Amino acid sequence: MKITYLGQAGLLFEKNGFRVMVDPYLSDEVAKTQPQNHRRQPVDESLFDTVPDVMLFTHDHGDHYDPATASRFITKDSSVTVLGPTSVINHARIPGSRNNFVQFNAGTRWTENGIVFTAVPAEHSDLFAVGAIIDDGERKYYVTGDTLYNERIFPNIPQGIFALFLPVNGAGNNMNMRDAADFARRVGAKHVVPVHVGMFDSIDPALFECENRVIPEIYREIVF
Repeated sequence: MKITYLGQAGLLFEKNGFRVMVDPYLSDEVAKTQPQNHRRQPVDESLFDTVPDVMLFTHDHGDHYDPATASRFITKDSSVTVLGPTSVINHARIPGSRNNFVQFNAGTRWTENGIVFTAVPAEHSDLFAVGAIIDDGERKYYVTGDTLYNERIFPNIPQGIFALFLPVNGAGNNMNMRDAADFARRVGAKHVVPVHVGMFDSIDPALFECENRVIPEIYREIVF
């Protein structure tokens, strides 16, 4: 599975021509209501040429489900499977379109093109927020979405996670670096990727002290 970091919490998974886009934030819309949260990284316009097969949104906050970004990929004429919790699907749905809008609340499983997506709990200010396990049959990937450390999450996480993607910014109901490191140890992933830094702040992910840490570079493939 090829994985490209899109900045903030965005990821692009690709396998055999099948593309899964997770939480892409490719605009500066958040700054319109929160001026302090302006983009510090320019948008790579070439990403708008990507045709995703699945778009997965973990929750309904502007840097995860961003209507300005989503509308570049999800249109009345597109045929995209859209996975999102109730809070997202209620906003994303386009009546009469060819897209498949799947309510992806905690505990829900969806299989497409041999890839199994499972929604797991998250602890965040959007009460519908979820994380996602993405299992391509060879490896399991865990995208936490925005979340705090919460004991109720761990019983839902399978063994053998290859790569864990988690926030470490410590603001907006997200884990700080210490809690994120403890979270990673509980999950036991082979690789740990810190996200949700560097877009709205100057936090240095190199300060994240965690075994098996892999620091992503925006718009580049994450190499494990």
